Amino acid sequence: MSRLLPPAALGLTLLLGGCATATPSAPITPGAQAPLLPSVLFPGGADSFTAWRCTPDQALVTAALPGQEAELRLWSAHGAWRLQPAVVASGARYEQGEVSFWNRGAEAIVETPRGRLECQAYVQRQALTREQRPGVMFLGRGNEPGWMASLAHDRPEVTLSLDYGTREQTLPYRVTTLDNGAGRVILASGRGDTPFELRIEAGACLDDMSGEPFPARVTLTVNGEQYRGCGQGIAP
Repeated sequence: MSRLLPPAALGLTLLLGGCATATPSAPITPGAQAPLLPSVLFPGGADSFTAWRCTPDQALVTAALPGQEAELRLWSAHGAWRLQPAVVASGARYEQGEVSFWNRGAEAIVETPRGRLECQAYVQRQALTREQRPGVMFLGRGNEPGWMASLAHDRPEVTLSLDYGTREQTLPYRVTTLDNGAGRVILASGRGDTPFELRIEAGACLDDMSGEPFPARVTLTVNGEQYRGCGQGIAP
């Protein structure tokens, strides 16, 4: 079983079932603010995400904003797009450059420079809200063993929870990469005695147990162990 921190080596103790006390995190610099994450990690006002199973074999994720003139957000394994509505005789069509998405009900045709996809909607998930996750601007999570990483909305601080929540700690972080164009963020620990790395990348991600859709792939590395999962930005 992996450990979030190496207590024996560092003389630290994690919160284990509420029986122990964690060493306090190093103080965050007064006035330090949480970074502005790339907008492609968020639903952009949409209230749900839809997963599409496509032929040739590929998974897509979309988030449709309310209103006939609103954009459609599209995520694939290759990145993310914000498509604008286009005129079409039936159904709904969205375009951005050489990328188009035309759907009629639960069926869609997607065309990109890589080729044409014929897709079927199969899972929908309500977008996470700040009401459900107070104070959290991004949530990443994965399975077997269950883990979560919650970024605070107002300061550079992350709460890491491993092994189905039996071990948890809140730590400061620093930003090592922030690429708005690619929708990529890499965070590292703000404490030398508790190293970790959290990588967030925009792209279609399906929960490997439920199949639920998310707009970001997340990788957490702690003590040489990697935890992979999906995530979503949570707007105020």
